[in-house]
Amino acid sequence: MPAIRGADSKKKTRRHTRDLDQIHADLHSDKHLQQYKDTKVAEDLPGLGQWYCTECSKWFEGEHNFEAHKKGKIHKKRVRQLKEVPYSQKEAEAAVGLRTDNGNTSKPVKEVAVLAAGVEKMEVEA
Repeated sequence: MPAIRGADSKKKTRRHTRDLDQIHADLHSDKHLQQYKDTKVAEDLPGLGQWYCTECSKWFEGEHNFEAHKKGKIHKKRVRQLKEVPYSQKEAEAAVGLRTDNGNTSKPVKEVAVLAAGVEKMEVEA
């Protein structure tokens, strides 16, 4: 029976792996990776959870499949993506414009108003 939203809708959610920022945290913190692995039961995982690719966040049936995966295009692409430093929350907020520091203005607002009034007086005198 086909899916309600099309044939590809089930594939997208079933094959979804962890996001790059989560994997980046796994690579830099053994504790973070162990917390993720503890949520999975070894009996339910392929190969009883022995072969796990941290970069791709995938479990494999055997050592041969795991080694073949490491030589593959998908794994190499993911490793290249993980070399980039992930954006921080501060950078994301700055991109949207939610920061409180809007930069230094060259002149305070009161001085600008005084200068604007002075320009009008100069025009009247001339």
